[in-house]
Amino acid sequence: MTYALPPLNALRAFEAAARHLSFKLAAHELHVTPAAVGHQVKSLEARLGVRLFERLHKQLILTPAGQSYLPEISGGFRRIADATAQLKPIGAAQLHLGVHGGFDLRRLALAEFRSEHAEIGLRVLQPAGLHELVEGKIDLLIARGLGHHPGYRCDRVNEGAGLGDWLIAAEGAADCPEIVSFRDWLRALLSEKEAANQRHPRLVSDIRS
Repeated sequence: MTYALPPLNALRAFEAAARHLSFKLAAHELHVTPAAVGHQVKSLEARLGVRLFERLHKQLILTPAGQSYLPEISGGFRRIADATAQLKPIGAAQLHLGVHGGFDLRRLALAEFRSEHAEIGLRVLQPAGLHELVEGKIDLLIARGLGHHPGYRCDRVNEGAGLGDWLIAAEGAADCPEIVSFRDWLRALLSEKEAANQRHPRLVSDIRS
């Protein structure tokens, strides 16, 4: 059976723009320009012969056709991702982690992570910043700052107010299995170190920067 499918990039552009109701935020997630997202969506609408968005002044609204199309496309992407994750071939899921220059990589116990998650091929780039994340050179970033970036999920690595270390991923990719695995790993690791520090404050260094 041959499936009549629109181009994958056009579907990805529509799905991201529809979730965010913003070409700009979709562009951040997909590491392209807003103009490129708009072009892909326009080409998809032309191919389908229906309008998926109403483009108002500084506002993007889904048409009834777009509203019915979005959950089906999102569900299709989710099923593809789940099916791929179930295969779990060694190193098949590539995760590129960026880390700011002042972060001590020994805190991450990366050898243990690789051992427990053999299906994830983890690569680390240091130093790295938001620029590398936006450009698509990395999938996940540990950055130093305040952690407020529209279109990105920002999880605090250490407790407290003000400047700190944040785990940052594009909102559309933040729930990918490999990113979830690393986020859960980091949380468990730091919680364990914090508990050990409370039991033996003179023997275990503070995990906070």
